[in-house]
Amino acid sequence: MQVIWAKQALLGDGWARDVSVEIDASGRIGAITPDSPRPAAAHLAETLLPAPANLHSHAFQRAMAGLTERRGPDPRDSFWTWRRLMYRFLDQLTPDDVQAIAAFVQMEMLEAGYATNVEFHYLHHGANGQPYQDIAEMAARITAASADTGIGLTLLPVLYSYGGLDRRALVAGQDRFGNDPDRFAQLYEATARHLATLPADSAMGVAPHSLRAVDRHGLEAAIALAGPGPIHMHLAEQIAEVDEVQAALGARPVEWMLANTPLDTRWCLIHCTQMEPHETTALARTGAVAGLCPITESSLGDGIFDALRWRAAGGRFGIGSDSNIRIALSEELRTLDYSQRLRDHSRAALAENARSTGRVLLEEAARGGAQAAGRNSGAIATGLWADLLALDDLGPDGQERTGDMTLDTWIFARDDRSVRDVWAAGRHMVQAGRHIRREDITASYARVMRRLAHEG
Repeated sequence: MQVIWAKQALLGDGWARDVSVEIDASGRIGAITPDSPRPAAAHLAETLLPAPANLHSHAFQRAMAGLTERRGPDPRDSFWTWRRLMYRFLDQLTPDDVQAIAAFVQMEMLEAGYATNVEFHYLHHGANGQPYQDIAEMAARITAASADTGIGLTLLPVLYSYGGLDRRALVAGQDRFGNDPDRFAQLYEATARHLATLPADSAMGVAPHSLRAVDRHGLEAAIALAGPGPIHMHLAEQIAEVDEVQAALGARPVEWMLANTPLDTRWCLIHCTQMEPHETTALARTGAVAGLCPITESSLGDGIFDALRWRAAGGRFGIGSDSNIRIALSEELRTLDYSQRLRDHSRAALAENARSTGRVLLEEAARGGAQAAGRNSGAIATGLWADLLALDDLGPDGQERTGDMTLDTWIFARDDRSVRDVWAAGRHMVQAGRHIRREDITASYARVMRRLAHEG
């Protein structure tokens, strides 16, 4: 059994002082005792928080960070020109590369304060779309990375069948993603076998990529495979996407999904930056989570999610790092709130009477991320997985600050260097601000990057 003693902790029912948290042998929170003396053998934390899940990641894209910031021949660079660059880049990646990149990504997530990686995994096959001998070879590499890093993993194999709503064939680059529903079912079963080698907190779902990449039959097949597990899907991210869906299906993406799909709490819809007000309200009421990736959405010029209207309708959200151009939990949360301020010319956009902006951001991201991950976590409460984050050095700004003000200082005045410790289902993987295997994981990633730079 591990024991953490925190000077202050954000519990499921609010802040408490002098809190002893016991983690049992299974990795769950066994007991919580506020107003307790510090046990002799306890690990000391200044501020203990629930550690959220990173609910949307494409691990391999981390190796592209910094490579796509020049203007191309297109005078109006966009998501679509970025995507063409991404396709050319991924042609070089081997299974060994993907494992090293994924481990580095997961390490950075843990050091930023995330306890779980929800991997939207669509790089399945080898060059020219040829499946590996083990059809789930790439999924095996993601699970191997998780075993190395100790992060919680929810793995979402992606169904990707077409290059557009006219069912056109996949182009070069996309062919490494492609499966029809029958082969995808084989991939799903093989992925489940690999995932079974991980600790009990790992989980699995499915991800029909988008309305552009799957037809109705594929969508229904993916939903059937998921059973009670999480279902994630890109939705209403780009104006051109909305126009294509409306032209082909006679409705905007969110309108079509609401009318044709049994949306519920299993679902996480990613981005949703191109929604009309009535769509936002109706989608929020389904119980689905909005999967928000503010840094990537800013990088790609996707647009601004209507978080205020979403929350007013009872909607939940979580945070993901998507393209992994920058893995920074506090910055994702800050960028989400700042986007609302910029759009509406307001301040403290997401704050409530009883909760500050920082507390709303962290608590809602933790709860929504847990739901999207299909993970029994999201708060510091007995019986939940011990997904925990300890803050320490808030610098001179943080002197004598407690409660909600601690979170506001971390998110709006500091950064993730204030994250001192992180536990994922009780696994104490970040200590004194560094992952316990940082040197080895970084060295492997650096070798991949040197080779890619030489060959590129």
